[in-house]
Amino acid sequence: MRRAVCPGSFDPVTTGHLDIIGRAARLFDEVVVAIGVNMSKNRLFTPDERIAMLEEATADLPNVRVAGFDGLIVDFCRRIDAVAIVKGLRGAGDYEYELPMAQMNSHLTSVETVFLPGAVGNAFVSSSLIKEVAALGGDVHGLVPDAVREQLVRRLAERGD
Repeated sequence: MRRAVCPGSFDPVTTGHLDIIGRAARLFDEVVVAIGVNMSKNRLFTPDERIAMLEEATADLPNVRVAGFDGLIVDFCRRIDAVAIVKGLRGAGDYEYELPMAQMNSHLTSVETVFLPGAVGNAFVSSSLIKEVAALGGDVHGLVPDAVREQLVRRLAERGD
């Protein structure tokens, strides 16, 4: 079985993330969406909330499962016997950011990094921008799954954002 990992914070999961996960699911026998659970990071949603949102958003993909991880992604890949890390790229800036990490991961282990270009319609979609727009009352419909949008609006209201 050829297993790949799609890592990220997914705070929250976006249509751009789901595009990459779905395309990776067509390329590999199994895709593990690995959610970083580093508690030192300031996230809008808890690890369990992010895992639940992703499980719901990927329920229609039978060869995708969701798991939390802490530490180095290459150590997680070794533990689950993954052959590749799949990363989506929105543009040249993402490539410049991701390439050194891919090279370090290659240095540390035999796990390959596969870059998938994001769909043109998702080139501007990022979790941080979605949170900012939603916090200012903007409509993020179509940029995140409906259930995620509802949770995002509710969480921002709870926090007073």
